[in-house]
Amino acid sequence: MIHKSSFVDEDVSIGKGSKIWHFCHILAGTKIGKNCNIGQNVMIGPDVIIGNNVKIQNNVSLFKGIIIEDDVFIGPSAVFTNVKFPRAYIDQKKKFEKTIIKKGCTIGANATIICGLELGEYCFVAAGSVVTKSVPKNSVVLGNPAKINKKINIKF
Repeated sequence: MIHKSSFVDEDVSIGKGSKIWHFCHILAGTKIGKNCNIGQNVMIGPDVIIGNNVKIQNNVSLFKGIIIEDDVFIGPSAVFTNVKFPRAYIDQKKKFEKTIIKKGCTIGANATIICGLELGEYCFVAAGSVVTKSVPKNSVVLGNPAKINKKINIKF
């Protein structure tokens, strides 16, 4: 299901059962897995890879260089960057950094994820946190800058 107000560029792959809601833009080269839910006003791409069963809430932009594995939750208005030191007057398109969000990760509302990091399997980023370093698997991080608060043991 793709809402009629959304734009999906050519050369986009969207898996079976995925839903794209109002006012989204999915740019060329993006791959979205099966059973994903893309909320209102989300921009993805170009060339972003999203696994299966991913939920992306309203008002999120996912830029080139982001890879999201299966079963990830991204809360409303979470922010991702793709350049560490952006300047309007310097073209840095060749400096986009890769950010990897591993399987089962949860990112709370209004969290900011600086580029070039890896968020480990089943980690939990608390709402409003600013993540400036990679997060180990099964860790809960919070604050600005985000620091490990505790470890969690996730079993499914």
